[in-house]
Amino acid sequence: MTTGKKVYHVAKRESDGKWTVKFAGGEKVIKTFATKAEALQYADTLAENQGGTVLPHASKGANKGKIQKR
Repeated sequence: MTTGKKVYHVAKRESDGKWTVKFAGGEKVIKTFATKAEALQYADTLAENQGGTVLPHASKGANKGKIQKR
């Protein structure tokens, strides 16, 4: 059962170190940013307008690539 709620992922792209905002399960990047803070702000705005949620990913350490708690 799907809720129709949009989920946005914020993750660091390995190839160039830019932060990306993507839909869950999507391949296409919605927008890229130089910093994680900028990407999170943009994703938060999208989620608020669309009734969705944002899932940030860790960029370093043992949890690299895993979803973080905010």
